[in-house]
Amino acid sequence: MSSLNRVCLLGRVGNPPEVRFLPSGDPVANFSIATDEKYTTKSGERREETTWTSVAVFGKLAEIVKEYVGKGKQLYIEGKLVHEEWEKDGIKRSKSKVVLSGPQAKLILLGGGEGRGKEESAPRHESAPAEDFQVSDDDVPW
Repeated sequence: MSSLNRVCLLGRVGNPPEVRFLPSGDPVANFSIATDEKYTTKSGERREETTWTSVAVFGKLAEIVKEYVGKGKQLYIEGKLVHEEWEKDGIKRSKSKVVLSGPQAKLILLGGGEGRGKEESAPRHESAPAEDFQVSDDDVPW
C-alpha cells in the first residue's frame, strides 16, 4: 500500500521570510505561519488557539515568497511534512515543518496582510508550479 505525506494550511505569515541560497545556488525561504482555531467549550466559554508551523519553500516558489510575502500576509500552502532532529550543546532537539518543493508544492497569495509588494502587483498565476525545480538529497540540509 502507498502512503501520502500532504499538508494543507491557510494562515498568516508570522515573521518576515528569511531567504538564503543553497550551495547549488537555488533559493530557500523560511518563515512561520499561524493557523487559528476558534471554538466554544462545553461550559460556553469561547476560545481561540493559534498553532505556529515552520515552513521551508524552495526554488521558484521561494523567489515569489522573497518578492511578495511579508509578515501578516495570508497564504494557502500545500507541501509535505518533514521532521528534523539535531544536537546542539549536547541537547537533542527536534522540529517538524512543512516543506514546499517539487511539482506537488503549492503556494497561493491571498488578500490581507502587509506583504512586500502591493496586492495588484502579485503575479497573475498566484500558484506557481515548481515542476522544473529539482531538489537532490545533497541540496536539502536535513
